[in-house]
Amino acid sequence: MTVERRLPEWFKVKAPGSTNFIELRSQIQGANLNTVCEEAACPNIGDCWDRGTATFMILGDICTRSCSYCNVKTGRPITLDRTEPFRVAVTVKRMNLKYAVITSVDRDDLEDYGSSFFAETIKQVRHLSPSCNVEVLIPDFEGSRKSLVKVLNAQPQVLNHNIETVRRVFKKVRPRGNYDVSLDLLRNVKKINGNMPTKSGMMVGLGETKDEILRTMKDLRNVGCDLLTIGQYLRPSKKHHPLIRFYHPDEFAKLKELGLEMEFKHVASGPLVRSSYHADEQHDAVLDKLLQKPASQQ
Repeated sequence: MTVERRLPEWFKVKAPGSTNFIELRSQIQGANLNTVCEEAACPNIGDCWDRGTATFMILGDICTRSCSYCNVKTGRPITLDRTEPFRVAVTVKRMNLKYAVITSVDRDDLEDYGSSFFAETIKQVRHLSPSCNVEVLIPDFEGSRKSLVKVLNAQPQVLNHNIETVRRVFKKVRPRGNYDVSLDLLRNVKKINGNMPTKSGMMVGLGETKDEILRTMKDLRNVGCDLLTIGQYLRPSKKHHPLIRFYHPDEFAKLKELGLEMEFKHVASGPLVRSSYHADEQHDAVLDKLLQKPASQQ
């Protein structure tokens, strides 16, 4: 069954148009950079940019995979732009960002899956904006530990990798991905650097059951995932995976409550929540929890 009707009233958000938003958009476009905020038509773009946070998409705007929920272009990527990490860093500085999220398209065509670009971008941002925290939202790198280590050695503040959906639905929407590879990636982060906060996100409305959502949340906790985002899937077009149903805000609130009971350090759960939604708050929540630990447990 597919839901084909107008969005519920709780999806209504004010169109972005503040002076700050317009200025930031001009800077990003002037630097010829891609942001997930724009590529995915994120409903929170005005809120996040006004808060001094933004999500940059490196390694071009053409993905080597074709996930049925995603609006990013699929095809054969063009050659790499070696100036991109520096241009991201310059834009972060000009925007005076306090928190930057770096993500990318999948680049299965590259030997290191683009991990060296993640590392270089972190390095360049740190050099030009030492006070800006950097979160990375990485692809699965097809399970490459070497590529994961390359990113971790650059020491981002948070390592994010989205599980996206429950095990049963996973192959339908991510045919070239693997549920267990995604879990193993998050598990390996903790094995390589036990102090690195890990984060994951999932969409609901793809046909999953509540029990499957809870099972996925438990799977994430079992590999040490610290932070979680849960949001409503919205179908980009009729060519994409059907939207099965809308979840009510009360259901999202309950999922947040259950996530905190599972001892996630922070859970952002709501219809409009996306992977980078208030990412700075989630980072701060991790620090607060660490500071609350007795010294003997740190």
